[in-house]
Amino acid sequence: MPKQNKLQLIKKLIDSAVDSINQAKSLLAELTGQAVSSEAEEKAREVGSVDLSTDNTKIIEGVFDGQNMIGPDGKQYSIPANYASKSKLVEGDILKLTIMPDGSFVYKQIGPVERKRLVGTLIKDESTEDFKVLSENKTYGLLLASVTYFKGDVGDEVVILVPEKGESSWAAVENIIKKSL
Repeated sequence: MPKQNKLQLIKKLIDSAVDSINQAKSLLAELTGQAVSSEAEEKAREVGSVDLSTDNTKIIEGVFDGQNMIGPDGKQYSIPANYASKSKLVEGDILKLTIMPDGSFVYKQIGPVERKRLVGTLIKDESTEDFKVLSENKTYGLLLASVTYFKGDVGDEVVILVPEKGESSWAAVENIIKKSL
């Protein structure tokens, strides 16, 4: 079997395993009435906080899960993809969200985790059409804003950032090196 076919098979097997785990979590939550916490939710409960200032400004500290900030109460707070991309946020980063009295959201990265740099190949998930990167026999999700900013195409080489310790499903794009024509 050619190397490319093996890589595609490995990717499909990993995606299938992730889907199975997610389905098992959903079934467990349905049967027990309790959601299965992610690492980001657990970390957010440990390090997060919620404060209300005298001018009705709400300040929430939480953890980035690859796409959103998870607050200490388990709530998800949407982060603009362009901010997450430009800031090169990785899973586990601690963020501070200030919700202004007028309802506007202001994010600030206050506790970046240690990062490691990897190089991989830009791929596209056939079923979801989402961009991913295959690096060291693992696939990582990428924010579309990062890929479009660097004008990435399938097959390009991608330099990514992931947490130094622990597992992650998402990566931040540091750069994309266009493949030769």
